[in-house]
Amino acid sequence: MRRYRNFGATGEVKPIPHAEPFLLTPGWMTKRDRNLINTPPLKTRRRDLRSNPTAAERVLWTHLQRRQILGKKFRRQYSIGRYIVDFFCVECELAVELDGAPHFGEAGAIYDGERTAYLEAQGITIIRFENRIVFQNIEAVLETIRKAVRQRRV
Repeated sequence: MRRYRNFGATGEVKPIPHAEPFLLTPGWMTKRDRNLINTPPLKTRRRDLRSNPTAAERVLWTHLQRRQILGKKFRRQYSIGRYIVDFFCVECELAVELDGAPHFGEAGAIYDGERTAYLEAQGITIIRFENRIVFQNIEAVLETIRKAVRQRRV
């Protein structure tokens, strides 16, 4: 049974209506919910995002890769349900999002609000930083991520 429709205008996958209660199941990483992560319909989009990162994503990734933050593994462009997060730690259920110009408009704020509500319903903590903060004060960004990892430690 196929649970996903084709891509929407912004790249997200629209779920089939009867699958929606399944997607909002609490305790997001139970065995039956594993098909919520890195779904095949988003594979091409994730690959494109990894191949063409923003400058801020490149800078932050150099500090997150290879378990440099308290020994936790972060993944780039990780999909959860129909959304793709910039960086995600599976162990801590922690998402790190970098916000550039597209996020500051009214449509971007509405989309981010829906996305945040969905991810939080799945038990995921989201940390957001503006791109300029990554360039201006990377140490403060990394310290904020470290604090969140310590709080979410399993």
